[in-house]
Amino acid sequence: MTHNSDVIVLGGGAAGLMCAIEAGKRGRRVIVLERADRLGKKILISGGGRCNFTNLHCSSSNFLSANPHFAKSALARYTPEDFIALVEKHGIAYHEKKLGQLFCDGPAAQIVALLEKECLAVGVQIVLNTQIVEVRRSDGFLVQCMNDAYQARSLVVATGGLSIPKMGATSFGYDLARKFGIATHDPRPALVPLLWKEEERRHFADLAGVSADVIASHGSQTFRENMLFTHRGISGPAVLQISSYWREGASILIDLAPGQSSISAFNDPKTVRNASALRAALRAVLPNRLADRWAELHAPTAWTNAALDEFDRQLHEWTFTPAETEGYEKAEVTAGGVDTTELSAKTMESIKVPGLFFIGEVVDVTGHLGGFNFQWAWASGAAAGRAM
Repeated sequence: MTHNSDVIVLGGGAAGLMCAIEAGKRGRRVIVLERADRLGKKILISGGGRCNFTNLHCSSSNFLSANPHFAKSALARYTPEDFIALVEKHGIAYHEKKLGQLFCDGPAAQIVALLEKECLAVGVQIVLNTQIVEVRRSDGFLVQCMNDAYQARSLVVATGGLSIPKMGATSFGYDLARKFGIATHDPRPALVPLLWKEEERRHFADLAGVSADVIASHGSQTFRENMLFTHRGISGPAVLQISSYWREGASILIDLAPGQSSISAFNDPKTVRNASALRAALRAVLPNRLADRWAELHAPTAWTNAALDEFDRQLHEWTFTPAETEGYEKAEVTAGGVDTTELSAKTMESIKVPGLFFIGEVVDVTGHLGGFNFQWAWASGAAAGRAM
């Protein structure tokens, strides 16, 4: 049986549902096809189950893309305040955690419920557990599923990236883009922990659970937040942020004690210069276990001023070359994706294939940690929905 509509949205996540809502508001008949057994699975686990649904300080500078200007149009036309208004309309309590990050007071399921209610209000039809067999252009677009077919003049690809495959992530969106002759940038894990090489693993694996305020840098990108030691490598907000920019074989620079000197105590000529005094000085600027390990591994070759200065420099310029990332299993998002030069920045529509839209994570626009990827989902979804 073939079902006809104006718009077919592939994917019932944040971007897809927002697109469906906006298109529905314009009187379009919309069908959302979702392969999972429920909507918004990634929303439900986000923010530790509280959903960091946007960030008050969102701008295009918070996004990584081959075209850093692409996201500006959509972000300007659907702002954090727009989504906050929707949250407040549905009576969902929320709070700012830090750095403009907004979280639900209650469970993330409230955001999914909000989107479902908005879809219902504008007549969006949602079909779960759909297995797509083929997509082709035929007087618009025809999506053939296992049992039914769906036809519409507009097709929206909101299938996400490759991150968290246990939740059903696949390469479907990238494959579909290539089928229609649309270029993509190779996807890679982003916002993902980094792994030790063998030598670092031997030195630091037993520090798992230790956290420190650091500055992580790579190229022109710098993030100051916490870093967390794990059994396998390093994680925490600062590392997740810088991981989006890291490439295999490259190094990152970590300042383990931003704005602090580990040797200021030795400016007093009365201070004894020995290993015990150095550990005590380090413990004043680092967690104890990390201080002791760092002093052990980087003990000065002498107790001269020059040797102490070099010790302090190494603390602020730890050059770390990861073995690799934790991969898509632990990546919060996927970087890369559909080439933005193939899309209209205003509508998300393919320049080559009229009626075909790509939104959300499948596009080569990746946000920083802290609610930015959700804001891109809302903004890109709204841009496409309003263009139909």
